[in-house]
Amino acid sequence: MADEDEHPAPEAEGIEDHSPLSRRLIARIMYALETNDREMLWAEMEPLHAADIADLLEQSNAYDRRRLIALYGQEFDGDILSELDDSIREEVINLLTPEVLAEAVRDLDSDDVVDLVEDLEDQQQEAILNALEDSERTLVQQSLTYPEYSAGRLMQREVVMAPEHWTVGDAIDFLRNAEELPEQFYHVILVDPRLHPVGNVTLGRIMAARRDVALREIMEETFHTIPVTRDEGDVAYMFNQYHLISAPVVDEEGRLVGVITIDDAMAVLDDEHEEDIMRLAGVGEGGLNDSVFETSKQRVPWLAVNLMTAILASAVIAVFEASIGQLVALAVLMPIVASMGGNAGTQSLTVAVRALATKDLTGSNVGRVLLRETLVGLINGLIFALVMGAVGRVWFGGPELGYVIAAAMVINLVVAGLAGAAIPVMMDRMGIDPALGSGTFVTTVTDVVGFFAFLGLATVFLV
Repeated sequence: MADEDEHPAPEAEGIEDHSPLSRRLIARIMYALETNDREMLWAEMEPLHAADIADLLEQSNAYDRRRLIALYGQEFDGDILSELDDSIREEVINLLTPEVLAEAVRDLDSDDVVDLVEDLEDQQQEAILNALEDSERTLVQQSLTYPEYSAGRLMQREVVMAPEHWTVGDAIDFLRNAEELPEQFYHVILVDPRLHPVGNVTLGRIMAARRDVALREIMEETFHTIPVTRDEGDVAYMFNQYHLISAPVVDEEGRLVGVITIDDAMAVLDDEHEEDIMRLAGVGEGGLNDSVFETSKQRVPWLAVNLMTAILASAVIAVFEASIGQLVALAVLMPIVASMGGNAGTQSLTVAVRALATKDLTGSNVGRVLLRETLVGLINGLIFALVMGAVGRVWFGGPELGYVIAAAMVINLVVAGLAGAAIPVMMDRMGIDPALGSGTFVTTVTDVVGFFAFLGLATVFLV
């Protein structure tokens, strides 16, 4: 760490920040850039994890990012590229010299290289692939032939395997004498003579057993193989469901071609959860580093859909324009009915989308879940019907309006509970991501039903 007295730097007053990227540290890094002090920059950034450096690059503007990469130079690590957000990864790669880029990617595992190059332009792909050894390049190119978002893209090709007839001693001798092993691995995979995986043995069991014990005797009871074309979402579900640490990947003939580890599976799970949240809000897959044009382009389609559905709800109101003109209280109270229905529908929608993503909501229990959400809507509707009935009576001095808004509240919350659970299920059955647009459709249903129920009942009984 550089001496702060020798390198005075601006600091934010009154702020205590103990995170790796504290404001104080960022201020010192910016000072190093301003003074073009490479040694100070290296000293400040040397203790940082690759993920923290990636965060620093993402939080910097384009000008500072360019200066930082130029000054950091040959210290740039390939793990930083793996941690970078896709939206600025290409920009960073273009800023690196060919020599620095080649050195950065040589130490990466094959799965990280695949993740790095799969979304790049052909010219950038070629630059990274040319930096690899011939054998590594072949493995990466083969992984790129597998379908996008498949286990073949997610797996790493560096595998530690052993013949199924080996003993613990054989495995220990092999591991000690191996010239190159993966930087991190958790299992030794046992294979038959045709390279078909038959079991996993953890390193802990190997170290705890006697040398003469057969590896087959200490295999893990839970063992799953993953087809190379399996969707990565299903892979992440398997890891989460069966508490896997790593799992072998097999080709069409059942032969071992790679391994997927828990860190990659959990990264997929996190990405899918983030994607669902973004889609529920109708903002696609955008990030903080996207341009204004890209962000606008992602949001416009669902705003357009929302406009159309809002016009539909307004058309329902227009049908009862005469009733609203005769009883102004209707205009005051009808947003309450629609708002309560929208919130209740969003609650059911969120539960349903999450359950579909985790495969807890299936064909065997969908009827029970729909009934539950409908009954919850009924109970909540009755509770708030009593509240709004009393409010309507006190506010406007007569019981009739209270009865009408109470009845409309019950109807809308029942429909909201049913629609919030049913719409994601229907979209899933049609092969559409249930997180995509469900919120807009549920809100439309609750608005239309809420306005129609409230204004319709008011027209019949009050006007």
